[in-house]
Amino acid sequence: MPSLSAVRGTSSSVSARGAALDLIGAVLRQKHPLDEAIDDHPAMSELPARDRAFARLLVATVLRRLGQIDALIEHCLEKPLPARAAATQDLLRLGLAQLLFLRTPPHAAVATSVDLAEARGFLSYKGLVNAVLRRLSQEGAALIASQDEARLNVPSWLWRNWCEAYGESTTRAIAMAHLHEAPLDISVRSDPERWRERLDAILLPTGTLRRQAGGPIANLPGYDEAAWWVQDAAAALPAKLFGALSGETVFDLCAAPGGKTAQLAAAGAHVIALDRSPRRIERLNANLTRLHLNAETHVADAIQWRPQQPAKYILLDAPCTATGAIRRHPDVPHLKTPEDVTRLASVQERLLNSAVDMLGPGGMLVYCTCSLEAQEGKQQVEKLLARGAPVKRVPIDAAEIGGLKECVSAEGDVRTLPCHLAELDGLDGFFAARLVRN
Repeated sequence: MPSLSAVRGTSSSVSARGAALDLIGAVLRQKHPLDEAIDDHPAMSELPARDRAFARLLVATVLRRLGQIDALIEHCLEKPLPARAAATQDLLRLGLAQLLFLRTPPHAAVATSVDLAEARGFLSYKGLVNAVLRRLSQEGAALIASQDEARLNVPSWLWRNWCEAYGESTTRAIAMAHLHEAPLDISVRSDPERWRERLDAILLPTGTLRRQAGGPIANLPGYDEAAWWVQDAAAALPAKLFGALSGETVFDLCAAPGGKTAQLAAAGAHVIALDRSPRRIERLNANLTRLHLNAETHVADAIQWRPQQPAKYILLDAPCTATGAIRRHPDVPHLKTPEDVTRLASVQERLLNSAVDMLGPGGMLVYCTCSLEAQEGKQQVEKLLARGAPVKRVPIDAAEIGGLKECVSAEGDVRTLPCHLAELDGLDGFFAARLVRN
């Protein structure tokens, strides 16, 4: 990743822009997940908290609006920029995100972009950066008004998948939901009404507290008291499908980072949590320690691992493409491919087979993924049942998930979409099915 030494002597806002420029390249060309790129960037930790948040906002805006932004750049160029000028393309993306979508004053968006071009040594493209941004400061709003923003910002393969699964109208609603930052959702250990007031939040029908994102989470009331943890409202639904769990043993497969583990432990269950990654198990243990919750954790591959006794309850939150979490992770559409769906579907199939093997008679398995892809949700369950696996689907009633009828599929599974609960800022896309061993 390029050094920021060239811009550290300038204002902090330019430093934040320089970091954002590096991060855009890390995601789009080096294919690093955004959160990892932020953690690995040498200058991000040196920026003040406000500038770190600004840098991430810049990158997230570019990633959410990439199709629109690239179409605007193409409109202004007689021919595409050469491969060696990829960083200049990123700089134009960064400038346009500020100019047209973050409402940065034109003089500031143009001047800081030109200054950054000079600081990074893009001298031969400095004039082009200036010309494109100045032109779009005048023409950009009209051009945006004529764009199909829903379609432009979704990769073609995802658009096809979603149209096939949900229809074009719903796909457009999903795509529009992805253009906005997700709110901050919170799961509380107890007394949600008290914490609703203290956190200045609203109480969703599902029991999750919701407030606007922004600001250091650790500064919020209750964080130091271990009263709550951050967890999307949709992600909190699968653990609710078991019913009362006090005193029961639950196996949480692929458990890290531990939001569902915390839910199960807070409900009074003895949780045996597995993850194949030592680093992720460390993170899970750290989260449990902060929350003063206990679980038995193991570094193990759930495909191979087996319990000493047949399990009564299993939660399998399988690894997936995470296309349901694009609101929170706008890098996902630019990192995942159709091949990833196929590869992960194979992993999910093996994990499901193993989970069924672990179940005792009458045991319950909840399978879930934070994916919008049918291959990773509905089709996995259908294939499992078609193979003759000794389980049956137990349909979910809307009353179990706060009365959200639109989030229960015709088959009786949970199927949340980013456009659901739109009047309250939406949900992540989640699939969950409940199966019981015959």
